[in-house]
Amino acid sequence: MKKGHDIRVSLIILFLTAIILIGSHGSAMAHKVMIFAWVEGDTVFTESKFSGGKKAINAPVVIFDKNGKKLLEGKTDNKGKFSFKIPKVTDLRIVLNAAMGHKAEWTVPESEIRESGDIVEKKSADETSGLTTVRLSKEEVRKIVEDSLDKKLRPIVRMITESKNTKPSLTEIIGGIGYIFGLMGVALYFMNRGKKR
Repeated sequence: MKKGHDIRVSLIILFLTAIILIGSHGSAMAHKVMIFAWVEGDTVFTESKFSGGKKAINAPVVIFDKNGKKLLEGKTDNKGKFSFKIPKVTDLRIVLNAAMGHKAEWTVPESEIRESGDIVEKKSADETSGLTTVRLSKEEVRKIVEDSLDKKLRPIVRMITESKNTKPSLTEIIGGIGYIFGLMGVALYFMNRGKKR
């Protein structure tokens, strides 16, 4: 009789552990936070949100250079957005510190900043030189449009790639193991109950 009681207690503990692991797995995934950034002219724009789509509001954002030196900081607005003027031509590591210790990072490569800076410099040079007429062939116009689209779409492609994290996290693995143990516990419980009858 005592052996049967011990098995039941063990199964109940196993079942409750599985439920706790699965529950914690779900809440951890619901709070995963992401930050995306892109460059337009001399400004970096960021957008931050949780995996469920909720915006990361009033979350601190810190910007570092490639050597880890802090360049500036700020907070996201009520739409999860934050923008800043480029403080230095270098790789910019943008770190979001969201609620409950959740962090996300995004790096804007120096090459993107330089490309955007070149466009700004050309515009300012053209404005100071006065009015000039330039004739372009259809091929040249097409090339200019394609280059511009590539520059604009590059951050979007990176955002999509970053948001599709296909590797299972430690929480997912533990949750899966807990789920398996829970199912095994339920099966053993009913098998043991059937034997007694």
